[in-house]
Amino acid sequence: MHVVVIGAGVVGLSSAWYLARQGMQVTLVDRHAEVARETSFANGGQLSYSYVAPLADPSVIGKLPQWLLRSDSPLRFRPRLDPAQWRWCLSFLRACNGSQVKRTIGEMLGLSFLSRDLLDDLLAEHPLEFGLQRTGKLVVYRDADALANAGPMVEWQRELGAEQQVLDRQACLELEPALQDVASQLSGGIYTPGEATADCRQFCEGLLGLLRQMPNVSIRLETDVQALVERNRRVVAVKTAQGELEGDAFVIAAGMHSVSLLKPLGIALPLYGLRGYSLHVPLGPNDIKPVLSVTDAGRKVVYAPMGQHLRIAAMVDMGVDRAEVDPARIRLLKQQVAETFPNLDLSAAQIWAGVRPSTANSKPIIGRAGHFDNLWLNVGQGALGFTLALGSGQLLASQLAGAPPSIAPWPFAPA
Repeated sequence: MHVVVIGAGVVGLSSAWYLARQGMQVTLVDRHAEVARETSFANGGQLSYSYVAPLADPSVIGKLPQWLLRSDSPLRFRPRLDPAQWRWCLSFLRACNGSQVKRTIGEMLGLSFLSRDLLDDLLAEHPLEFGLQRTGKLVVYRDADALANAGPMVEWQRELGAEQQVLDRQACLELEPALQDVASQLSGGIYTPGEATADCRQFCEGLLGLLRQMPNVSIRLETDVQALVERNRRVVAVKTAQGELEGDAFVIAAGMHSVSLLKPLGIALPLYGLRGYSLHVPLGPNDIKPVLSVTDAGRKVVYAPMGQHLRIAAMVDMGVDRAEVDPARIRLLKQQVAETFPNLDLSAAQIWAGVRPSTANSKPIIGRAGHFDNLWLNVGQGALGFTLALGSGQLLASQLAGAPPSIAPWPFAPA
């Protein structure tokens, strides 16, 4: 069987890898000259296997008014005359209930733990270099009530296999001395020792190198897919500027571009783009930097050590189409970083913005698309694309090949 995979970000590359391992003939197509040019390029860099709580949460409801009205809010909303935006927002509000959140976390943990195990298997066979550091993750809270409210979820996730513990302020500082400048502002934190950080773009380039070595894989970069060609309820080819590319099955893993590709076929993907920002900060010998992966819970800022660099990512902008850098948001991010790590030199920081393809309940969509028996989806991983990519790719490949899946596929099946 010849499978055409559209999209060479971390999810598309992972899909191609596991399809090829199943013995399929795989053609990977992307419009860019290099892989990982969009959302996978400079994301937060956290492999957050035990911390997969959805953005939609009951606690969010009370915060929405101040988040939407304040200029320094971690979430900024720009209302538009766009029915897709309002449908997504309504679905998001419906997802903000306790029972659904617990169910979603349980399902997401199954997928994230699968990804963690697959990464270990991959590296045992192919020791890729992509800056992997098994740092552990510390989520710090400035608000005591927010920390107390997080406690019951920690206990429940521990029952599902997530190794987490609630720490007081002093224990946080002992684990992460770099937080000393904000010690008086901290109430405590949640520590997850099994988490890691790494460079997603370098990981994608490593996967590409492995794929190029496989005789059953063809790589077609700088090939813009303009449309899907349908005949008799089957996709028979993709239309590109270089002509039509035929296949027996087609996998859509093209981030937000997936929405416009599928719309002419009558498939309305429930994805919305949430723009985020990152700083890639070179570290000098005297910089006081975190040794753990640190998340500032109140400000929604993550700090991921990457060797001689620190990746800092933050913010959600709703109602924007393009991955453009908003100077005001970067100024705010730099101000917040300087307040937390005042000795960190940000003058040479590389600035990036990307649009995360997100579902309202934060669960990815993995499986066969609608009534098309040869069209498959692997989209909607949102801010957890790096974390969930390998599990998503293997789950997709096993279904397409008719092999027994490692976890139950139905929680992620297209509606």
